[in-house]
Amino acid sequence: MRYEDWTFRETEGRLREHTELRMALGLKQTLDYTTFYRFMRRLDAFCIQIALQEAALETIKDQPSKRAFFAVDATGLAPGAISTFFINRKRDRGQGLPWRYWLKWVVVVETKNQLLLAQIAKRGPYNDCALLRPLVDIAHQVMPASYALADAEFDSERNHKHIREVHHMRSIIPAKRGKKTWHLKGIRAQMKSNFPVRKYFNVI
Repeated sequence: MRYEDWTFRETEGRLREHTELRMALGLKQTLDYTTFYRFMRRLDAFCIQIALQEAALETIKDQPSKRAFFAVDATGLAPGAISTFFINRKRDRGQGLPWRYWLKWVVVVETKNQLLLAQIAKRGPYNDCALLRPLVDIAHQVMPASYALADAEFDSERNHKHIREVHHMRSIIPAKRGKKTWHLKGIRAQMKSNFPVRKYFNVI
């Protein structure tokens, strides 16, 4: 629903129109949009994570045992994605639009099967760099990996060391662009030397 940027009312309409979608979800009838809202209010992050892990394990259970590739990324979601009604009502009442904060979503994906292994949502602005370590820990519980890839937003020596020393994976995170006077050390210096930004997406 959120992936397609549907409101709760639009979700009810789509389910009413598509019999195949109701069958896939095991629904005998179309639910009222308020039911989706109440369900989302009760659904906590732990339940979502358990569902992601079970779906991933079910997908890979018959596949040969191979070490995976993890990709970590973050995105900001529009504050009007759930319902535009409240956005418009606040505007019409002269209360201004709630654009000061937005939803930040950080995910770890297994690239071969395109499986979502771990995720966390926070109210932005937020330091996504600090979320890499706990999310990689969760993803590694589902399946082992050989590489962990992320963009420069997650660049830190601590993240590199956690991936390499705790999980024994190869970390590929391009170093942030900075002033010419900056002198990078350790693994970050290796990233700047061996994986320039233009070569980053050709690593594998």
